[in-house]
Order: sequence, then structure tokens, then C-alpha cells
Amino acid sequence: MTDNPLALAPEQWQRLAAARQAYTDTVSPYYDETLQEVTRRACTSGSIGKADIGALLMWKRLRADTPWAAELMALADTDVRRATAEATTAAQDTTLSRCTGAQAGRAALAHLPGFRTGDALASAVLTAAAPDRMAIYDRRAHNGLRTLGITLSHAPGRYSRYIATIDQLLAAAPAPIRTWTPRDIDTALYWMTA
Repeated sequence: MTDNPLALAPEQWQRLAAARQAYTDTVSPYYDETLQEVTRRACTSGSIGKADIGALLMWKRLRADTPWAAELMALADTDVRRATAEATTAAQDTTLSRCTGAQAGRAALAHLPGFRTGDALASAVLTAAAPDRMAIYDRRAHNGLRTLGITLSHAPGRYSRYIATIDQLLAAAPAPIRTWTPRDIDTALYWMTA
């Protein structure tokens, strides 16, 4: 990925805008209440605890019957909050580029069970911590990028590259897409492969 904006054809921008509109028209306006509630608590406390990670797990519709979930539950909430506080600080830091904030936030979570590999849950925690700066990453958003002809490697550092790609899309976007948040882009990417 370079620092150059991504040039999409007009029909690709139209497809992205149509996907965002379809998402808005189709998904319940109450669906993100869980994410919004976790965000409120994270903004107040400066961290995200195990209970809110569990809420995000349900919101993302991820599986909790895994060894990592038991390992996470065996940790003290203060230890989890210490890691998520560091991640929250990085994600919210407007002196850092979004990409650098994403990279530092993701690194702060990497030692926690459930956050060592994969970016879906980590992106939910970072987005809850900094909803105007971060975006949700998942397989469908990844496939949405591919649909636009944008390649995102699965190599380590994927989440920060994903955020850099979203920044490049926003920088190159026509009106009104250029006023979207990273979260608006991720929902459009998610819906492109629905």
C-alpha cells in the first residue's frame, strides 16, 4: 500500500455508495446499539473489560466456545483493561495517523487471548474505543475490497493496512462519499458481498 489515494472508476464508487445505502435500508437501526453502548463505556472509562468484549463478541456474531475465550476469562479484568486502555489511547490519539493509531492499538491487544491472530474482534474493540477513527474488519469487508479490485494481504499488520486503505479511499472519494466515516466505508464494504 502506498500513500497515494486509490483511484476507482465512477461505477465502483457508485457500487460502494449503493452498498452503503442498501446496508442502511436493510439492517435494523438498532443493530449497532451494543457497539454504541460499549463505546459509551469505553469513552467514560478509557478501557474495555471482559464483559464488553463479550458484548462485542455477540455483536460480531463470533464464536465464544473456543479455548481462547476460556483463557481470556481466566485473566483478571484489570489485566484486560490495562491492555485495552493502551489500545484505546492509541486508537483515539489524533496526533497519530489513523493507520499508526490502528497499528499501535492492534499491537497493544496482541498478547490477549482471542487477539493474537485475526483482526475481527480486535477491530471491534478498536472501533468501540475510537468510532470516528477506526473501522470494523472482517472477511466480508476484505471481500468487498477485493470486489473493488483492491488487494489486502493477510500478512501481519493487516488491520493497519486496512485502515490505510480506507483512508486512501476517503481521500480519493467523490462527494458525498468523501464525508463518510471509516465505519461508513466498512459497512459499505461489508454489504458489497451480501
